[in-house]
Amino acid sequence: MNKQARFHVAYWLIAFLGVLAIQHYIGVATQVAQIPYSQFERLLREGKIAEVGISDEFVQGRLKQPVQGKSAFVSARVEPELARELDKYGVVYSGQVESTFLRDLLSWVVPVLLFFGLWAWLSRKAGPAGLMQVGRSRAKVYVEADTGVTFSDVAGVDEAKAELQEIIDFLKSPQEYSRLGGRMPKGILLLGPPGTGKTLLAKAVAGEAKVPFFSISGSEFVEMFMGVGAARVRDLFQQARERAPAIIFIDELDALGRARGLYAWGGHDEKEQTLNQLLVELDGFDSSTGLVLLAATNRPEILDPALLRAGRFDRQVLVDRPDKKGRIDILRVHTRRVKLAPDVDLEKVAALTPGFTGADLANLVNEAALLATRRRADAITLADFNEAVERIVAGLEKRNRLLNPKEREVVAHHEMGHALVGLTLPGVEQVHKVSIIPRGVGALGYTIQRPTEDRFLMTQEELENKMCALLGGRAAEWIIFRHLSTGAADDLRKVTDIARSMVTRYGMSKRLGPVSYDREPRTFLSAGDAPPSFMRENDFGEATADAIDEEVRAMVEAVFARAVQILESRRAALERRAKLLLEKETLDEAELQRLVQDGPASTEARRA
Repeated sequence: MNKQARFHVAYWLIAFLGVLAIQHYIGVATQVAQIPYSQFERLLREGKIAEVGISDEFVQGRLKQPVQGKSAFVSARVEPELARELDKYGVVYSGQVESTFLRDLLSWVVPVLLFFGLWAWLSRKAGPAGLMQVGRSRAKVYVEADTGVTFSDVAGVDEAKAELQEIIDFLKSPQEYSRLGGRMPKGILLLGPPGTGKTLLAKAVAGEAKVPFFSISGSEFVEMFMGVGAARVRDLFQQARERAPAIIFIDELDALGRARGLYAWGGHDEKEQTLNQLLVELDGFDSSTGLVLLAATNRPEILDPALLRAGRFDRQVLVDRPDKKGRIDILRVHTRRVKLAPDVDLEKVAALTPGFTGADLANLVNEAALLATRRRADAITLADFNEAVERIVAGLEKRNRLLNPKEREVVAHHEMGHALVGLTLPGVEQVHKVSIIPRGVGALGYTIQRPTEDRFLMTQEELENKMCALLGGRAAEWIIFRHLSTGAADDLRKVTDIARSMVTRYGMSKRLGPVSYDREPRTFLSAGDAPPSFMRENDFGEATADAIDEEVRAMVEAVFARAVQILESRRAALERRAKLLLEKETLDEAELQRLVQDGPASTEARRA
């Protein structure tokens, strides 16, 4: 029964009850005479009353002879003592009864209204569809005009765009792709680190194909009520079927598709029911109808294997961090609406940002624009981009954080030790800038190193050189001051991680040999079958664990001794440049290059 029909039924029921009440009141009023109590006593003395009924407040009865056509009467009682006193003076008196109708009505109506008010409030809190429609899908439907995104707005992921172009062609002409008996994949899973543009790419597919775009987050399927998530999955697919051809996009699929039984503790019945319903829907719809499911996640290693099998998510598209060419293309997209100075070379900006994702580059352009606006410039310069990179990588400058002269001297030698070792050894990332201005939460100084090109492999020598450069700051403190400080804590952590990986994963230890003692867990984009590290034990004994610790310690000590040797041979250059750094607080790349020409050439550089 719909809302309008329920309203009509309630209306006629209230009207019927009202008519009955009026009829009863009129009937009683026409048959019973209401008389004062003084008249009742007079009629009683005259013997005209046949019978009487007495209650706490009223006296009612029947007269022997009708008065004014009425034989029944009713009168409100009065206290006998007061009645006798009034009779002495011939006063006409009658009882007055306080009406409690309104009070009685409120005692019934107010609780009912409070109950229905609370029910209505809970209905609104339960979601946009209300408490009784909690299973309705919350997917927001985008049409082509709403997305406003096409492939021209997406850059740096050419391979992923090429894969998805086929989906666009299929949505435009499904019959063309089925003429040879083939079918399009039912589901396409976009894999990639956060910020690489997976959601933007899905919107671009809908914008290019000009089809409805159903977008929902995986977390919105899961609710506190059992069965609600499964109902929302059914409703979402039903809506999409009605508007096919269409695209269903589920963001953060890992919130919905976590592997069943992966965690033995806690209840996951609601999530498993929702996942089971999604698997059923994937088996149940025909891709030839023009319905395509896109999903995105940055944690594919925890997805249920049933989701990734053929016939469900048939195709997996990697949306990875862009290379240098991709970063240039992304910067061109994000700099369309900003004003750049003539000296800005996007290729140089791309070289400054290895490892940045599309979201990072968008933030970089915005930060540079804000910096240029803050200094009231007419356009964004390359210096603004450099400053924006430092703000993103190292944090905000803390010029108000005052260091005592001794601390500044230690920080200057520490950072210059990093720079000098990094400039001396081959295969180390290029030193771009050195500063003793505090940044971020705990950095008292920083040395920015950037690779000259994108690298995917590193040799053992390059890893050792990188470790040596990381320990250059600690070595400089030891050479100049003959003591160690807490400033190298982060450097030691990074060096220890590299050394342990060299021993346990890369087989770069002569003592332990070419054996991997660290079975790689199923992390992002890993095809390994091993369970997560917190659910497995080491595959080696205690003697091997001791040997690993000894090898890691020996590697770190060896590279530290090497860093000390390099800086000892160039101690004069270290002290001069540290003094210059104390004066200027920041040294750029051009000034750092003169360090290489300071003093005799390092024997380490010649040996490498």
